[in-house]
Amino acid sequence: MQTRSPRVVGRNPEIDQLLQMLATARAGHGGAVFLVGEPGIGKSRLAALATARALDDGMAALRGRVGALGTSVAFRPFAEALLALIRRGEMPDPNSLGPYRQVLGRLIPEWDDGTAHEATASPVVLGEAVLRLLSLVGRGRGCLLVLEDLHDADPETMAVVEYLLDNLEDQPITLVATMRPDHCPATELARIAAQRGSANLLELQPLQPAEVVELAAACLEVPVDGLPQELGDRLWQDSAGIPFIVEELLQEASRSGQLLARPDGSLQVVDGLRTNVPAAVVRSITSRTDQLGSESRDILVLAAVIGHRFPLSVVRKATGTDERLLLATLRAGVAAQLVGPDEPVPDWYAFCHPLTADALLAGLTPTERAELARRCADAIEELHPGLPGEWSPMVAELAETGGDRSRAGQLFAQTGRRSFEEGSISSAVKLLERANTLLATDADLERRAEVLGLLLVALRTAGQFDDLVLHAAAVDDMADRNLDHCKVAKLHVHLAFAEHTAGRQAAAETHLAVARSLLGNGADPADTAPVDILAANLELDRTNPGRLRTATELATRAAAAAEQADLPEVACQAYQMLGMLARERDLDESIAYFQRARQVAEEHGMALQRVLAHVYEGGSICLATGSVVEVERARQQALRIGAIALVYEVNCVLALQAVLRGEYSLAATTLDEGFQVTRRLRLNGIATFFLAYKGILAGHRGLRNAMEQTFDEATSLARENTPYELPVTYGLGRAFCALLEENRELAESDQAQALAYDAQNPTAFHTSGKSGLALLLGVLAGRNSWPHFELINATAAAGMRWNRQFVQMAHAVLLGRDGQVAAANAKMTEAMESASLYPMARHLGMRLVAEPAHADGWGDPIGWLRQAEEYFHGANIQPVSSACRSLLRQLGATVSQRRTGSDQVPADLRRLGITTREYEVCRLLVDRIGNKSIASRLHISPRTVEKHVASLMTKTQQPDREALSSFARTVLQD
Repeated sequence: MQTRSPRVVGRNPEIDQLLQMLATARAGHGGAVFLVGEPGIGKSRLAALATARALDDGMAALRGRVGALGTSVAFRPFAEALLALIRRGEMPDPNSLGPYRQVLGRLIPEWDDGTAHEATASPVVLGEAVLRLLSLVGRGRGCLLVLEDLHDADPETMAVVEYLLDNLEDQPITLVATMRPDHCPATELARIAAQRGSANLLELQPLQPAEVVELAAACLEVPVDGLPQELGDRLWQDSAGIPFIVEELLQEASRSGQLLARPDGSLQVVDGLRTNVPAAVVRSITSRTDQLGSESRDILVLAAVIGHRFPLSVVRKATGTDERLLLATLRAGVAAQLVGPDEPVPDWYAFCHPLTADALLAGLTPTERAELARRCADAIEELHPGLPGEWSPMVAELAETGGDRSRAGQLFAQTGRRSFEEGSISSAVKLLERANTLLATDADLERRAEVLGLLLVALRTAGQFDDLVLHAAAVDDMADRNLDHCKVAKLHVHLAFAEHTAGRQAAAETHLAVARSLLGNGADPADTAPVDILAANLELDRTNPGRLRTATELATRAAAAAEQADLPEVACQAYQMLGMLARERDLDESIAYFQRARQVAEEHGMALQRVLAHVYEGGSICLATGSVVEVERARQQALRIGAIALVYEVNCVLALQAVLRGEYSLAATTLDEGFQVTRRLRLNGIATFFLAYKGILAGHRGLRNAMEQTFDEATSLARENTPYELPVTYGLGRAFCALLEENRELAESDQAQALAYDAQNPTAFHTSGKSGLALLLGVLAGRNSWPHFELINATAAAGMRWNRQFVQMAHAVLLGRDGQVAAANAKMTEAMESASLYPMARHLGMRLVAEPAHADGWGDPIGWLRQAEEYFHGANIQPVSSACRSLLRQLGATVSQRRTGSDQVPADLRRLGITTREYEVCRLLVDRIGNKSIASRLHISPRTVEKHVASLMTKTQQPDREALSSFARTVLQD
């Protein structure tokens, strides 16, 4: 007698919504739905129905399920879904994914060259990779992704799901997720997503009495009115409307002979139905397993101890069962609707419902269950030495069930370490916390210390700092129990790094002091190297003029100790820090440090550290020569290993170089795209730089309003103390914008502000003007003479190509001022060569140097002014082009009238009859400056300015100059 329904009953509204979402996905617009309900309510049935309809309509359909173990492997449902694509031959060309192919090596082993786990730092980046792959799979046909049992999902899987929810709208993807209504991160995410409209939440309710009757009739293949009323009433009463229990009750009634089919096809209830739920389900499952025989029942009970899913090889090993009996048990279990093959994974079977496994376990005593768990754990360790992948957390769970806390703790620690190395930080924290708890009373103090150290590193990386005081107390307890003092010091270093990351400098300093006190003098380099690199990091965060020097000394000592103690990761960190710090004094030395870091990384197979060092080395070469070739090569390596965050850091650097080179369209595109993607990936630190450089781009185009607005956005995004560092926004952004406005006074003020910020806390940015533009402006103003020039010229930063052009221009001005005409001309030629990469800076330099060159009788001031006027006119930088024309007239040169100047006057002002020159005056009135300042910027007389102001007041009908300034501020926008 059939006891399973061939169709879904009582879910028509839910089915309609699922089908509508599939149709929308085929049209290119995605969405998500959460199916929430208790076990047996029908979540998986609805998901299976959606899958069948998607396949019927030609869509791609993928399914992944969270493992049934309490400790799940990160990203398991996504790995299961994507691997099925490969098995079915439906995987698109992986090269179309660009750098995201390597990121997906986390999930698809065939795509991993050994660097995927090292390169991928964020589940959000993996979410972007999954999104792009699903979009390719669903292009032109739509894609359905089903994720089951999210209530047991790991934090990284939930982070990817959350990312998908936020970005499905314009993708051909439907996401269907099932979960129980337990309080967990999955249900919380479903609730929040439903509130903000990024997903639908369908909470499946028990069936109504009539629907239970309909379901039972469908199961038994009889008309609704052919179902005995007594049977319908009893099913409703005992099932509480749960479809799975309805089917189980029917199965039990049929098996026990309480439900018979008459010859005419009608049904007869014999002796009534007297069962209770959940005892009815337990009884049904138990009675069916009893019919299989004691050996087969024992096999299934042991399988249930492993979990709702179980590998046949382990069951065979743990039970000692021969192949014939095992296969016979499986065939009988399938026939009895107890188990079925877990299709996505060969050699694995699963119970038809979680309640099936729970019912089998209900008959075990704790002692019996512990013994079976130990047998299963031993079998897995024998079959899978080293416990790769899912085996390690599986054995850890079984060991804990078996009462072996030490074994379980060590295995959870092993799994946590692996998760951390793979970038699954949140999962690593949970696993290591379980290990730390299990080993809290372990007699092996060194083992406890190692696990606590791993946990502290994971907590710091995850940004979880609430329990540091408790962990510090645990360190003190181990110290009191005579843990080796070097290991205690190492734990204090971990605590200090965590406190430092949390922004608690005083606490970090305290732990550092304890660590140094414990180690004393003459400590082993393996112990001192981490202490020194910690101290160097703490030093860089101090507001101290000497911080860079002290950090250099500490990093130098850390590098030497790390080399001696063979600590490659510490050595790489030290050399990279030294390379960054050396840029201030010697670029060749900086490059050598980065090359050493690359060498160490290559020798020890540390791909990410190798690429990082290459990026930094390319940055030093770029600073020295202006060439971005090596930076581009490093970027390609970052792409190859899938280091997405690093790729965008490099893109940010390249965008700034595009700004300096005057490649404004390329810079704008790179900055806009980079900001959008890094914000989406929640890489807010990098996103802040994209915004800051976008502000500098606006400044280099003379767009003050846009510049200030963008800097404000960057400050808001950073939230605290603008990590992109203030000197560069003033010295490289605002100062240049002021010069393009012909506001030398404001440029001097902005550059002075940049120098002041740098003096308070020396910056690692070398393009903020201290060794370049500030020197030139000081020389032009007469403040800086030979002593100051020699001081700046002796620094490594003065030799950096961007700075070098301004240093050489300042040198030429000083030489000309001393009457050394030939030397001044030669030096200006060198400056023009250095500036050849930077057209805006080159022509601005010509405009600035022309005046002293004419005054001192050297160079080609008229030729420079003509070139500058041509450039800035074409660039629509009217204040500078106008100044160049005025200076040319003052020098007696003929100047062709620019007939297109009126085009720069806004239409509303042109209708008032305002001329080009009046418009220039009007723009400067916004700053409420006097006639003399305006005359100085426009290179006209104050009397002429006075006439233009009077004319403007008449044409705009403003009563006085103050009103005219307010009018100008209101109507003039970038």
